[in-house]
Amino acid sequence: MNPLIRAEQLDDQFAHHQVVLLDARGGADAQQRFAARSLPGAIFVDWDTDLSTKRESPANGGRHPLPTPRDFVAKCTRWGIGPETHVVIFDDKGGANAAARAWWMFKALGHSHVAVLDGGLSAVPLEWHPPQLAAVERTLSSVATTDFGKTDQWQLPTADLNEVEIAARNRDYLVVDVREGFRYRGESEPIDLVAGHIPGAVNCPYTENLDAQGRFLPPNELRMKYQDLFSGREPGNVIIHCGSGVTACHTLLALCRAGLDGAKLYVGSWSEWSRNDKPIATGS
Repeated sequence: MNPLIRAEQLDDQFAHHQVVLLDARGGADAQQRFAARSLPGAIFVDWDTDLSTKRESPANGGRHPLPTPRDFVAKCTRWGIGPETHVVIFDDKGGANAAARAWWMFKALGHSHVAVLDGGLSAVPLEWHPPQLAAVERTLSSVATTDFGKTDQWQLPTADLNEVEIAARNRDYLVVDVREGFRYRGESEPIDLVAGHIPGAVNCPYTENLDAQGRFLPPNELRMKYQDLFSGREPGNVIIHCGSGVTACHTLLALCRAGLDGAKLYVGSWSEWSRNDKPIATGS
């Protein structure tokens, strides 16, 4: 399935499938932003409580460690999502934050009917309503947890701290940092405790996946871009990271759109690396 859906395709999606809309957001004011504007019938998804779990310290798994697949399946059940449900995810950041993370988690459960709204909430006209609002209503009793997820492990590849450290020193592998350039170079760090990047990692900001209108670039452009970056390496030898494993999923979505599946997500990302006395580089 195409990992993206355009706003003009929503009516057709509702006409042919059971659809659940998920509005995924992060930040202290996420609930207030959701209340101010969302899509009719959408379910609020919080990246801190729904797409992440909490640990004692970000040094163990970063600021947004993954929940267990079983816990996420339980969330999906409460949202009325079953094996045949078509899930459309959006956020108010053009799909760059929580929506891409939620997409990756559904894919990692093996759920194929999931797409991110290209351009996010702002791409949908204010007057839009689902053709049949009943299609958005959930009948929770019809969705059994055992029907949705049958694994205790995420089915997409991830990398841990030690694997990233080894890969960053091996020319056969590539570690890609998708944060903004100023954070990669260590000029300033607005979120984590230390500025800089993983030695050996290359910088390719996730924002470069988008055109001037905030939509994802065409598949062929993304494919050429990332094949050039990978320099002959297979996607399986590539590790993608960001600050806390959220916007890295934006680049993993772009790679899926480009037909280059298989890169690993470093969930802990810079928030874990920078808290473990690992070497830190600055500059370009």
